[in-house]
Amino acid sequence: MADDRLIVAMDVPNVVEGLDLAERLGDSVSFYKIGLGMLTGGGLALANELKDNHGKRIFLDMKLFDIGATVEAAVRGFAQYNLDFLTVHGDPHVVRAAKEGAAGSNLKILAVTILTSLDRSDLDDCLIQKGDIPELVQTRAARAFDAGADGVISSPHEASAIRALPEATGRLIVTPGVRPAGAELGDQKRVATPANAIANGADHVVVGRPIWKAPDPKSAAAQILGELSSPQAHNPNR
Repeated sequence: MADDRLIVAMDVPNVVEGLDLAERLGDSVSFYKIGLGMLTGGGLALANELKDNHGKRIFLDMKLFDIGATVEAAVRGFAQYNLDFLTVHGDPHVVRAAKEGAAGSNLKILAVTILTSLDRSDLDDCLIQKGDIPELVQTRAARAFDAGADGVISSPHEASAIRALPEATGRLIVTPGVRPAGAELGDQKRVATPANAIANGADHVVVGRPIWKAPDPKSAAAQILGELSSPQAHNPNR
């Protein structure tokens, strides 16, 4: 059984390329993320194919944000696909609505804290309140947990602070912005290695381009899986 702490981001244009990547990775990967950019390329069809016919776990990364009634209806629709994770923005009213929509299913609602592609200057441009990003992320995570979130999305840098929250007991922390040593950062700004992310308290790491852009994706995934099982990934507080 593959180590499902690794979630591979299917940031490819369409179902055909997604299925090709999954075939190349084979049994080495058991968990895939399908995001908004893939939705019009048949993302839901790919999710169903990987889930129902290949036994994979699926993280649908939609980052929903809207009025409560709309979020609830959207999540109720997604819940019928028997997927594993779904992201919404971490505002409490959004989280509460998403949990209502997911009621009666096994779909776990993950709340986005602050996107890993943003830094403090980006938040200033968006008129987000002053404060250090780690402090803001921890506060948003606590509020999302209080609203019922099953877990949160944060950068690896904030995972340890979130894990220390009393509200985080039994909740998931999923970290994008994960790059193996030496990999290009791309559009990510708050990054860490896979081992460091797990050591900081993450349950799952999300890795995309370093795997699917590699000449040999299976070998690239194996390298990351090796990091996740290394002594450097051990967290004595978990």
